[in-house]
Amino acid sequence: MSMPSANSGWLSRGRAARNFGLRFGSVSDAARRELLVRGTSGSATILGVRPRRTEPGHVFWVRVQLDGEFPYEARVRQRMTKADLKSMQPGDVVCCRVDAGDRDRVVLYVPDPEVSGRAGIAKILSDGRRADATVLAAAPVAADYSGRDDPVLRLDLELRAWDEPKPWRVRLVQPVPLAALGLVDLGQHLEVAFFTVDRGESVAIDWVASLDDE
Repeated sequence: MSMPSANSGWLSRGRAARNFGLRFGSVSDAARRELLVRGTSGSATILGVRPRRTEPGHVFWVRVQLDGEFPYEARVRQRMTKADLKSMQPGDVVCCRVDAGDRDRVVLYVPDPEVSGRAGIAKILSDGRRADATVLAAAPVAADYSGRDDPVLRLDLELRAWDEPKPWRVRLVQPVPLAALGLVDLGQHLEVAFFTVDRGESVAIDWVASLDDE
């Protein structure tokens, strides 16, 4: 993927995200409380967020991951406190509960700081093992959606570590610093940290180290 072609797609895809074909699951206050108690537990990566135009609250575009299932994307209308909103920006990982009978009915909530996606990334970078990642694909999933400068990309990577017998592939969804956009072309190498071989749950890209290697 060449960056000129990617650049030309970010804004158009970001605008298209507003009409992405995702259904809103309608969740009343009573149903939300019920979901928090009885819903299927999962995690949600924030892809985009904007204030609702005519009512209180925000619209969150999320990538939901439930145990043993393929991830999927959904939009969630929900009111959050100002404090929680700081931890619900593109790239952040929050907890969610999902209606087992209707996966579009999702409730989001911010976990304790020690288990949040942002804190987890910092811990992975400080304590994790190191690996070399080769970029296999990079595609924008949210651009110009929340008013933030950094585009949110879906990155497919192949990781190699000296203490693992064979390479493995992961998929990450996160903001990419503008200064690092040239590092996500096909075949480029990134420095990453990880805890274990998985699909990307314990992987974090070290953008500072990757830029220093250029």
